[in-house]
Amino acid sequence: MITGELKNKIDSIWEIFWTGGLTNPLDVIEQMTYMMFIHDLDDSDNLRAKEAAMLGLPYQSIFADEVQIGDRTIAGNQLKWSIFHDFPAAKMYSVVQEWVFPFIKNLHGDKNSAYAKYMGDAIFKIPTPLMLDKIVTSMDTLYAQMVQVKSSDIRGDVYEYLLSKLSNAGVNGQFRTPRHIIRMMVDLMEPEPDEVICDPACGTSGFLVAASEYLKDNRKEDVFFNRQNKDHYMNHMFHGFDMDRTMLRIGAMNMMTHGVDNPFIEYRDSLSDQNPDREKYSLILSNPPFKGSLDYDTVSTDLLKVCKTKKTELLFLALFVRMLKVGGRCACIVPDGVLFGSSTAHKAIRKELIENQRLQAVISMPSGVFKPYAGVSTAILIFTKTGHGGTDNVWFYDMKADGFSLDDKRSEVKENDIPDIIKRFHNLDGETERKRTEQSFFVPKQEIVDNDYDLSINKYKQTEYVAVEYPPTQEIMADLREIEMKIGEEMDELERLLGL
Repeated sequence: MITGELKNKIDSIWEIFWTGGLTNPLDVIEQMTYMMFIHDLDDSDNLRAKEAAMLGLPYQSIFADEVQIGDRTIAGNQLKWSIFHDFPAAKMYSVVQEWVFPFIKNLHGDKNSAYAKYMGDAIFKIPTPLMLDKIVTSMDTLYAQMVQVKSSDIRGDVYEYLLSKLSNAGVNGQFRTPRHIIRMMVDLMEPEPDEVICDPACGTSGFLVAASEYLKDNRKEDVFFNRQNKDHYMNHMFHGFDMDRTMLRIGAMNMMTHGVDNPFIEYRDSLSDQNPDREKYSLILSNPPFKGSLDYDTVSTDLLKVCKTKKTELLFLALFVRMLKVGGRCACIVPDGVLFGSSTAHKAIRKELIENQRLQAVISMPSGVFKPYAGVSTAILIFTKTGHGGTDNVWFYDMKADGFSLDDKRSEVKENDIPDIIKRFHNLDGETERKRTEQSFFVPKQEIVDNDYDLSINKYKQTEYVAVEYPPTQEIMADLREIEMKIGEEMDELERLLGL
């Protein structure tokens, strides 16, 4: 979440693009993303070199020695942001246009990789040296400010704010899941080094990046000191699908900058027959789009067998079940209507999760979590694919605060249930004695079944009413008469003082 000075700085960069002739918001977002990627390549290369030195591992800088650009051979360090940002405007423009941009387009050696696939049609659109010079200078200031506030995801935060400028943001479902909610979901699932992780509606790859960062922070030795695990992490662990090529391009750059060389990120309509994946993934992390209704003709027939509906949020749940291996786990965000909707399809998907799989948790989130982009109330569902049931008691948690105000400003506040949610989820044995009047509690499967598979926390939560005793009516009336008499006396005294 960004505020104040940072917003002003991004607005000023946007204005540079706008006054320079780039008036299509998606063009601005894309060009800014390229520039951030070029900046971050320099930073991440330096960081990875330091990490390799600390771990005693060999590391070859992508800027080392000489680099072949077309038929020319140039010194690699000329392509570093920290070097060319000091060049005069005309020289900087020719370096970026003729060398740096072709370099990032061909950065990945594997021509079939997601990065190569989606960078292939990338175009450098900044028209003049002066405009590029202004953008580079402004972005240096932006990064300096972000370092001061210790934001962990400059690219995502900037993209989220830029996206708010699009008139169709929130309608096409392309607003980002807040970083702290993504991190909470990853912390709840605790990915292992041998996972095969997928987000079938990946957008800018936020969930995949967070999972990769979790493994880097918590399982570094298991992942990076084991050749097989490291190869899996770099080339086979992360899978993401989306129907927007701009998103895919940003997602591929995002993953590469975060140290994953070759994620499988593909253009795909996950709900259609072009998605062949069945029982393939051990972990799904996702916030699928809730864009309303689809035509039956565009939806895979085996998903319609689970729940015949045109609603994307229900179809994605059926898809997650299909894509998971037996024993695979899922944490996904759904709109509140999924929990209590009374249609046949709503009941069918809830019954599928409860009767045929193992539903573990329902975490209700307040409606302000996605503001200012959407005010929808949402929940996180956590389940394991078993194929033969296993739901016994479902854990409910009523999240009331996420560390930010629940209005459009989303200012940081002290109240934050996220640490408590993570702690309690990883110690569910200690939750068995919790009462229904508390913030979290268990509900037996049979009770949920008896309530038409309703998963709304308000169905099971009990409100504790505290009895309040009031004085007798005669006593209250006597007090009121006494107050009235005092007011009269004071009014008389006021008139006397005023000489009336």
